[in-house]
Amino acid sequence: MFTFKEYSQEIFATVILLISLIALRIIVANLIRSYAKTSQLIEHRTNLVIKYTHILMNILVTVCLIVIWGVETKDIFITVSSIATVIGVAMFAQWSILSNITSGMILFFSFPFKIGDTIKIHDKDFPLEAEIEDISTFHVNLRTKEGEKIIFPNNLLLQKGISIMPAKYEDREFYD
Repeated sequence: MFTFKEYSQEIFATVILLISLIALRIIVANLIRSYAKTSQLIEHRTNLVIKYTHILMNILVTVCLIVIWGVETKDIFITVSSIATVIGVAMFAQWSILSNITSGMILFFSFPFKIGDTIKIHDKDFPLEAEIEDISTFHVNLRTKEGEKIIFPNNLLLQKGISIMPAKYEDREFYD
């Protein structure tokens, strides 16, 4: 039968770990938001990065909980390596998904363009000039002058040459 004294160290360590996770999630989210404000990044993209960092922290805490509750370290490594192998094989077949997610993160942190910018994609087979409507994890939504909506994968944006077109202002006379 379960007794508190028998598992008091594990319970105490679990409580400390969970409190630390909550505090760390709040601190990391605030740091990412403050970076986003200073860099004038879009809230939608900021929330995606926060979501990904929280997932990573949850995975690390799960591994720590497994260690705290006495699972053998060699068993953890065997399980993790087996899972990583299966995911690696599956993702190799779906490398474009990983490529688009990675490209989305690179676009988030380097931020060469923003929503509302008009860009020109230099592609010999399919040159394109369009305005950026949205930037998501996997793709960028573009709208051409003709009103055509184009969904362009993030990894292709990093592979192709891109020009950010200057904003077009109407020439008007100024009256004082």
